[in-house]
Amino acid sequence: MGIRDDKLRAMYSGGKGNTTARRFSGFWAAVFGAGLSPRRWVTLEVPGRRTGRLTRFPLGMTNWQGRWYLAPMLGGDCNWVRNVRAADGHAVIRHGRARPVRLVEIPVADRAPLLRCFLQQVPGARPHMPVDRHAPLEEFAAVADRYPVFRIDFGDSPGTANA
Repeated sequence: MGIRDDKLRAMYSGGKGNTTARRFSGFWAAVFGAGLSPRRWVTLEVPGRRTGRLTRFPLGMTNWQGRWYLAPMLGGDCNWVRNVRAADGHAVIRHGRARPVRLVEIPVADRAPLLRCFLQQVPGARPHMPVDRHAPLEEFAAVADRYPVFRIDFGDSPGTANA
């Protein structure tokens, strides 16, 4: 698509998407949810923490050591993270079909390799995170408290790496 990194960052200034970002988000949520993309690209569905209405977020999963994970490119204060925490990790991952999941937050001390893997596998997050994807683990550890990582436990096959 060719949008420069500074333009992408501007679409999310203040940690929230502007009108353009919300339009892109709605489009990609429909595409990913329909399964019209590689399987790493999914739509997360979770009840809103205040309204209870279903909210949809297009996200890129990362695969690390045979397990799937989600991380927020905007940090721990973004809406989908706050909604997932309010829902005690219960959500739905949609990619062609809906699958109930439990998102389990990874302790800060264990996040660095997952965050590096996330940046290597999910290029859209790179302009938003303050660490280069090739940086040493120490740099990822330094920001790990600001970027939660969630292991995806699929409801129909707990403890497996199926996606």
